Amino acid sequence: MRKKMISLGLIAAMAVGSLAGCGGKNIEEQALSPEKTDAAKGTETVAMAAANEVSGTEITFWHSMGGVNGGAIDELVKKFNSENTYGIKVNAQYQGEYDDSLNKLKSAQIGNMGADLVQVYEIGTRFMIESGWTVPMQSMVDADKYDTSKLEKNLAAYYTIDNKLYSMPFNSSTPIMYYNKDMFKKAGIAEVPDSLEAIEKVADKLQNQGGAGEAISLGIYGWFFEQFIGKQGLTYANNGNGRTAAATAVEFDQNGAAKNILEAWKSLYDKKYAPNVGKGGDSGLADFSAGKSAITLGSTASLKQILQDVNGKFEVGTAYFPKIKSSDKGGVSIGGASLWALNNKDPKKLRATWEFVKFLVSAESQAYWNAQTGYFPVTTEAHEQQVFKDNIAKFPQFETAIDQLHDSSPEYAGALLSVFPEARATVEASIEKMLNGDSVEATVKNMADSINKAIEEYNLVNN
Repeated sequence: MRKKMISLGLIAAMAVGSLAGCGGKNIEEQALSPEKTDAAKGTETVAMAAANEVSGTEITFWHSMGGVNGGAIDELVKKFNSENTYGIKVNAQYQGEYDDSLNKLKSAQIGNMGADLVQVYEIGTRFMIESGWTVPMQSMVDADKYDTSKLEKNLAAYYTIDNKLYSMPFNSSTPIMYYNKDMFKKAGIAEVPDSLEAIEKVADKLQNQGGAGEAISLGIYGWFFEQFIGKQGLTYANNGNGRTAAATAVEFDQNGAAKNILEAWKSLYDKKYAPNVGKGGDSGLADFSAGKSAITLGSTASLKQILQDVNGKFEVGTAYFPKIKSSDKGGVSIGGASLWALNNKDPKKLRATWEFVKFLVSAESQAYWNAQTGYFPVTTEAHEQQVFKDNIAKFPQFETAIDQLHDSSPEYAGALLSVFPEARATVEASIEKMLNGDSVEATVKNMADSINKAIEEYNLVNN
């Protein structure tokens, strides 16, 4: 077996050998051989058994949902195991954080991956496509004549390359702006700011009249940086954001996107409107929930936790993720994770996996998942479920997330990058150094140079 050494922490991606057809229904797998890393290349025939041939089949599902979210996964698995009419049994196994699950895959053997279905975070998409480990969902969609029009188009768009759905969206979220309505009212601010530019204009009022210790607690998070690029209508990387072909370089240093973001961010910081609250998507939430900051940014999936932590101390408002300038025209992309079918060369396991995936994205399952976790329902049909309607009535702030998703466009689906985990770490470290004194120009150059070097090393080894 050939192993591909991958730079900067993506240790090994294994090549797929020839697959033997062994009965059942044949489907065209748009998988990639080691020599074909472009998503448009490479097809193999993979067998998937008929649904009436899988009685007694057991499959393993690796996921990265702990706590309350893990409990919701367990309930869904339990329901499927007790109610499916195919005799399929699913064994769900928590693998720790997303990186832990992916690293475990890297040490597995092709044809015996240890799992049949795996949950992978969105920034692992390009890596999974190039790995050759998977059977793209489009193959099963086509074979089963599954209607993908029921999927939220802006969610499916992220995982669709060259009109092929490679993985099934499952736990999807977007970032939104949370704001303290009481502080806004006290400061006499009736219109919620829609950009960092607009936040700066009202920041003094929020701090001097509204009682905020800081106008915005802005966590240093790579995902937010990516969203700020999309909200400008600009691209993160070349080759169509890494979607028409694998990216060979970033573009945010050439199109002005990074400079615009960092100048606005540094201005807020220098004027003591946005202090350094640390790195990570949740780093700004504590100050907001404690009533220290008037505004914060966070995932839609953080809504319930924020409301629980605020516990009625003030009224929480929600708004769209901010632009850089109010005149910007762009949209948001999703975060979270999707479901990938692994190629274990077992027609029965493949069919069992597909049946379980369909169950997980059914209207009933997705309405339950949304109510329990705060992630989007990935199917529009879930909106008709009473569970979903009751949840929206209880948490009307979540309507903002739904509206923002629908008001965006698939063209802002976001970038695909094989070295995205490393890229995000680079962005976060660079922004922190900027707040500690580095210039905007040097920060943009350092980010671009570092990420481009990582891309070059990855492509050199894997192409």
